[in-house]
Amino acid sequence: MSCILFLCGRNRLRSPTAETVFAGHLGIEVDSAGLDHDADVICSAEQVAWADLIFVMEKSHKAKLTRQFGRQLRRVRVVCLDIPDRYALMQPELVALLRARITPHPSR
Repeated sequence: MSCILFLCGRNRLRSPTAETVFAGHLGIEVDSAGLDHDADVICSAEQVAWADLIFVMEKSHKAKLTRQFGRQLRRVRVVCLDIPDRYALMQPELVALLRARITPHPSR
């Protein structure tokens, strides 16, 4: 079983959408969080340690993740999806973009 963590800034739109879209897929467990101090669910060291693969939505998220959890990221693959913060929760265009950009990235 692969553990995949989806991260964005505030865990209100993009990362919860990704978690919902990929929840229930065979062979993976998913979770989501945000990297900002006011995120609905703030990314924890436990989540980073749990993850085999982390998807961030923007390059700035990858930089923030590295600053906050640098040592823990040595064993985790981090992939930036380059999805800007301009979509609503579960917006069909966001769902399609997530599916298109995540499919090419195997977790192992």
